[in-house]
Amino acid sequence: MNRRAYLAAVGTSLSASLAGCTSTLGVFDDSPCSGDNCTIGMTRNEFLPREYEATVGETVVWKNTSGAIHTITALESGIPDDAEYFATGGFEDDATAREQWRENHSGGLDTRETFEHTFEVPGRYEYICIPHVNADMVGTIIVSE
Repeated sequence: MNRRAYLAAVGTSLSASLAGCTSTLGVFDDSPCSGDNCTIGMTRNEFLPREYEATVGETVVWKNTSGAIHTITALESGIPDDAEYFATGGFEDDATAREQWRENHSGGLDTRETFEHTFEVPGRYEYICIPHVNADMVGTIIVSE
């Protein structure tokens, strides 16, 4: 094989393999939901925005804007006492959500899928992505009257 043909083949295969490694969100894009019907986007390792201010009765929509599978899992100790618990997969508490993720990846949100929750109680709500919590994929919703 001559050198030009070899380099062209290597370049083409390298480009094709790297194409599968990129997410649907650009590296420098800080607003993955712009133009979409979502409030909070998800990159490979973070919720954007990380903190969101909502009002009572507002529905927040998360959208997986990356190529990774994510969860949205409220922390029971991080939501108001009388607030409704929320998690992808419809789990009733974070212990069950974590267990089901470990056992069979239940509650995962695939690329471009959305999840929504309406906040009826004012206060601070902390949530995580179970598979990426060690990479600090955490978020907060602050709900006011």
